Amino acid sequence: MASMRDIKRRKSSIQSTQQITKAMKLVSTVKLQRAKANAERSKDYFQSMFQTVNSILAKTSGLDHPYLRAGESSKKAVIVMTSNRGLAGGYNSNITKLVTGSGLSREDVLVYAVGRKGKESLQRGGYRIEEDWSDIAEEPVYYDAMQLGKRLLEKFAAGEIGEIYLAYTKFKNTVSHEPVMIKLLPVEVSQEETEETSGERGLSGESGNAEGKKARAIMNFEPEDEEALNMIIPKYINSQIYGGLVEAVASENGARMQAMDSATSNAEEMIDDLTLMYNRARQGSITQELTEIIAGAEAIS
Repeated sequence: MASMRDIKRRKSSIQSTQQITKAMKLVSTVKLQRAKANAERSKDYFQSMFQTVNSILAKTSGLDHPYLRAGESSKKAVIVMTSNRGLAGGYNSNITKLVTGSGLSREDVLVYAVGRKGKESLQRGGYRIEEDWSDIAEEPVYYDAMQLGKRLLEKFAAGEIGEIYLAYTKFKNTVSHEPVMIKLLPVEVSQEETEETSGERGLSGESGNAEGKKARAIMNFEPEDEEALNMIIPKYINSQIYGGLVEAVASENGARMQAMDSATSNAEEMIDDLTLMYNRARQGSITQELTEIIAGAEAIS
């Protein structure tokens, strides 16, 4: 059994750590409330943008636009959104596992890192870090998303990359966060939107076909379709990147708050166990001293 001095020293150390984790939990809670509010304010916009673009493309046919077809290059740009700091549970590792397990060839992946933890992890795994945008990970603004989106679109238009992906953590609520990876370019129409516009959802027979034809016929472009998509698609890309940024920040603080709460609870349990061990050791020491005193008194008498 450890000595009373060792137990006391260890208990003191854990108490100091507990104070740190408790403070970090409080800080993360405050940051989470602000990040959560930003995510909720932005969610309607970038979800509406996503649905609008899908609706436009689903109601048109025969479009031949660079943003709608894969580039000639086999390179795939992946925007990886993690945090600049650790102590957030599995938040960072879940994203890196999502990228490494995506099925994309490591030789073809160009990582645009938003967050130093993801950058370091993927770099150790042999992935090529094309650009580091970790400075925008803490408090992102829409201008940051515009700059990153502009950079990627320039490379896509130049034929340096053929596809663009976004890997981030989707914020559901305070305790639920889902790592997801979505394809930004070339833009693909979701199956749900296609079925909805073709009259297959809730419709049947001639009325469904007529409704579907009507839905596909109402989409006209003014000015030309290429000019319209040149304006719409970049805004769509920027909105998705910004939405990913704000949700990633909210998810990071939620994950860190949970991790620090668990660490604080674990420290409390360890302190209780050490207190019990200390009391037992102290009781044993007192018992031994009393035994020695009684033995000594009997020897004298």
